[in-house]
Amino acid sequence: MTTKNLLIELLVEELPPKSLNKLGMHFAESLMNGLKQQHLLQSDAVMTVFATPRRLAAHITQVLAQASDQLATTKLMPVSVGLDSEGRATPALVKKLSSVGVEAFVVSQLGRVKEGKTETLFLERKVPGIALAAGLQKALDDAIADLPIPKVMSYQLADGWNSVHFIRPAHGLVALHGSEIVPVSVLGLTSSKVTQGHRFEASIHPIIIRDTESYAQQLETEGAVIASFVERRARIMQQLSTAAAKENLQLIQDEALLDEVTALVEHPNVLVGKFPPEFLSVPQECLILTMKANQKYFPLLDNEGRLVNTFLIVANICPQDAHLVVDGNERVVRSRLADAKFFFEQDLKHTLAARIPGLDKVVYHHQLGTQGLRIEYVRAIAHEIGQWLGGNLLAEQAGQAAQLAKADLLTGMVGEFPELQGVMGRYYALHEGLGDTIAYAIEDHYKPRFAGDALPRNLVGVCVALADKLETLINLFGIGQVPTGDKDPFALRRHALGVVRILIEKDLPLELNQLLKQAIGIVKDERIAQLWMQRTATAKSSVQAEEAGKGLTHRNARSQISAEVSDQLIEFIYDRLASNLREQGYSAQEVDAVLALHPQHLNDIPRRLAAVRTFATMPEAESLAAANKRVSNILKKAAEAIPAEVVPERLQAPAERTLYQALIEIKDKIEEAFLEKDYTIALQILAELKAPIDTFFDHVMVNTDDALLRSNRLALLKALQQAMNRVADISRLAS
Repeated sequence: MTTKNLLIELLVEELPPKSLNKLGMHFAESLMNGLKQQHLLQSDAVMTVFATPRRLAAHITQVLAQASDQLATTKLMPVSVGLDSEGRATPALVKKLSSVGVEAFVVSQLGRVKEGKTETLFLERKVPGIALAAGLQKALDDAIADLPIPKVMSYQLADGWNSVHFIRPAHGLVALHGSEIVPVSVLGLTSSKVTQGHRFEASIHPIIIRDTESYAQQLETEGAVIASFVERRARIMQQLSTAAAKENLQLIQDEALLDEVTALVEHPNVLVGKFPPEFLSVPQECLILTMKANQKYFPLLDNEGRLVNTFLIVANICPQDAHLVVDGNERVVRSRLADAKFFFEQDLKHTLAARIPGLDKVVYHHQLGTQGLRIEYVRAIAHEIGQWLGGNLLAEQAGQAAQLAKADLLTGMVGEFPELQGVMGRYYALHEGLGDTIAYAIEDHYKPRFAGDALPRNLVGVCVALADKLETLINLFGIGQVPTGDKDPFALRRHALGVVRILIEKDLPLELNQLLKQAIGIVKDERIAQLWMQRTATAKSSVQAEEAGKGLTHRNARSQISAEVSDQLIEFIYDRLASNLREQGYSAQEVDAVLALHPQHLNDIPRRLAAVRTFATMPEAESLAAANKRVSNILKKAAEAIPAEVVPERLQAPAERTLYQALIEIKDKIEEAFLEKDYTIALQILAELKAPIDTFFDHVMVNTDDALLRSNRLALLKALQQAMNRVADISRLAS
């Protein structure tokens, strides 16, 4: 059966740029899947996606004009219901066949199949293949209905009576099979060969598409439109790189901005603009964010990574004289940067410490009070962690950084650009002469903010980051705000993973249980709220006093945190740790074996995992893992209390005495390796136990009728389990 290529284009008004690529892919994939389900595609059909600000389109190869006839099987009913005692059709069967379009039939032509104890009738018949027009109509309707559109628009059609709903008003529909129009309609539009090019640059209005293969070429040559999102993105990137190299500058790589700009233009043209050098006195993060977020410009850096006053514009027109376009953009960016400069200069008039009382008016959570109260708890936790990690000096620095960490939330710059919280705190701290240590800690206490983000640069930042995340986790778990399913409005999974990464990657010698216990104790300490109340009670502002009173009433939400919160949090943190380790490439068995012991020093976990991976390659590993699993099962089923120590005099069988002696011989070696954190050696020593363990299970009955003998053998197995599971629960490695 002959095939032709198919082209579908929906011409619309400007689509949302941040979702254009996703919309284009979804539209094309839905069309292809719909045609495939209706058997209108050959197996080697290929899809090409087109997406511009004003169109969604798809080119699909090997499309049939008519699907081949299909053999369809329809389940009817049990034989006992469909046929009477003489084998004739019952009224129920006649009615069922009539409902599927079969009026005349012979009972012998119906198939039978055994389903358990019931024999069922079924009808097998040929169904004519669907025509392309009908099949495409269904696929097109489904594709539009399934588009991931969060909010639709309602607009009237040209007749003035009917309205339709879509993401943007649609103005044209092209549907071609080869060079022939496929008669379909959608959103009040009827298919044709007519489309539109660039609003200003097109040389022909409208464009008549000759056939499916000329679409992209005609749009570019006649319509000044690069239809492919991927190709248009590549051209923009090439033009940006060329322009930056010509200026001997470096381009800031930003994939999200590149995608957004690609979705804003149909005929890209990169131009070079400049702004007055005086604005470079403003922190470069502010200038970069202003240019990217507000104007979609690409800032440039010199060879030392410093922002320069040159930037790149991706225009959607190509005038012979571009200076008017550049001048217009430069006027706009000057105004934007002047705003940033104003905010920065105004912010410098007040110290971070002077802003702290203002946090008493900023609600943190309606059940937990204000940010002013919250930072008192964060400061106390950070101080305690600092004491553990570095003594008095680190504790004092951590407390100071925690006290100032949220102050920049009240600055004009962060109010305009929330993304700069922490970053601006660093600049203001440096301006005040607080030094790099405190300044970097203020910026870094939010880290890691996302997967793969950097960790705090110094120990002060580590203390404050841990304190901030722990306070958040404890309090929100305490009021029942536990993540469920895919809902995590307070990003608690990210906070837990941040704690995990800091403890592991910074190699901190902190025990997780002790860390949580101490932090929970601080959070529940009502004296902190009382001291905070004493400070805020002197506030002159009635609003501040009112908010302070609210904060005091919320202290009960903290003081009432139950003992179960600690257990919940530990499981939650280990769960996030397990997911993270699996994402790093460790197997589920390896992760389960290590985390089954709930190791308290998370910084040891990578070493334990490496040891388990090495152990698994040993020839004795499988046998030892199976034996450990057998031991665990026996101990779980023990109905009596198991003694803590083995009584050597009660060991009767040679095999149990041999196993006991082997345990005595390796016990000190394992302990020494474990204390030196040489977990690989600790596990390799277990190979010496393989032979005595095998002999023990071959010749010794553990659950003997003799109670003393049985109890002693259970104690021996318990000692064996303890020796084998110092590094990991190796029974989890058993297949």
